[in-house]
Amino acid sequence: MTDKSLSGRAAIAGLGVTEFSKNSGRTELRLAMEATLSALADAGIDPSEVEGFSSYTMDKVPEYEIARLLGCKNVKFFSQIPHGGGGACAPLLHAAMAVATGVAKTVVVFRAMNERSWYRFGSGTYGFGSTPIFENVNYGWYMPYGFHTPAAWVGMFAQRYMHEYGATSEDFGRVSVAVRDFAATNPAAFFYGKPITLADHQASKWVAEPLRLLDCCQESDGAVAMVITSVERARDLKQKPVIIKAGSQGIAEGQQSMTSFYREGISDLPEMGVVANELYAQSGLGPDAFQTAVLYDHFTPFVLPQLEEFGFCKRGEAKDFIRSGEHARGGKLPINTHGGQLGEAYIHGMNGVAEAVRQVRGTAVNQVADVENVLVTAGTGVPTSGIILGVA
Repeated sequence: MTDKSLSGRAAIAGLGVTEFSKNSGRTELRLAMEATLSALADAGIDPSEVEGFSSYTMDKVPEYEIARLLGCKNVKFFSQIPHGGGGACAPLLHAAMAVATGVAKTVVVFRAMNERSWYRFGSGTYGFGSTPIFENVNYGWYMPYGFHTPAAWVGMFAQRYMHEYGATSEDFGRVSVAVRDFAATNPAAFFYGKPITLADHQASKWVAEPLRLLDCCQESDGAVAMVITSVERARDLKQKPVIIKAGSQGIAEGQQSMTSFYREGISDLPEMGVVANELYAQSGLGPDAFQTAVLYDHFTPFVLPQLEEFGFCKRGEAKDFIRSGEHARGGKLPINTHGGQLGEAYIHGMNGVAEAVRQVRGTAVNQVADVENVLVTAGTGVPTSGIILGVA
């Protein structure tokens, strides 16, 4: 490791999470403040000490208002990450870089959204015609042919993956069944106490073939916040430090946002391969170093190529990994032990990062034994990101 390496230079010292619901009954700013204050109290840091913020362009909570309400004195760093769920891990990377370079000693990462009660993601009605920016004009080439929703876009990838590698709808269903099993024992999950069977999955209605209803994530209200500081300082605070061992963002050749249909092949996720290579290079770790993983599960088909991009199985063999139950409770690599975005909530991936923190701390509801390293990925099909969290 060189002096310029990010690995091991910053830690997550505080975690704050609101309840997850379909109608929070309060503003996104209120949710963000609740989660942020909870994270700072969890760490034992006074709000006035915060010097930086990192969040997301798709959210509606400005960092300057959070700073004002917290009573911050000198904010030296702030950033916002685009691409929705693809940015889920990136603010942690930005915060870690700010801390590692001395730009800011204490950075808050937050995400707050009333995605269910205020807006309906995935509804297919986006008002693109009245906002002719590049991305919206780009979607104009697809929407006349029925590609209105994320489910429809992912359905194209899934069909090709099934054709090339022999995966089936049942394989996607096994992903859903496993995360719902974890959600069923997680009191914070929307589907707490509500496991499903593979038969339930197969009986659920088509949304955009080959995606069924139980292949698709939720729409949720809620907020998550984390406090990032130096490893040295984190050791003197209230909680066990969760070390940021690696962080990366990734864009691959031919990348677009959810519709990279100009590529020669659409059955793989090369942007996640960019992230995988960088995370392994930074951390010096490989696939065998993880006891559990949080793989972005907005739609079940994209979990399979993520397993392949990170080397947990060979290309086209993720279906066999899933069929053998290695992703499920008691398997070799339990995935999304909080219930994932399918079973717990859809906070654009931040609730998954929160679960990784709990796994490293040893406080997760569905705790995996002897956790040393956790892989977390962000949204797939878009410019994406990932992190590795672990013990010192």
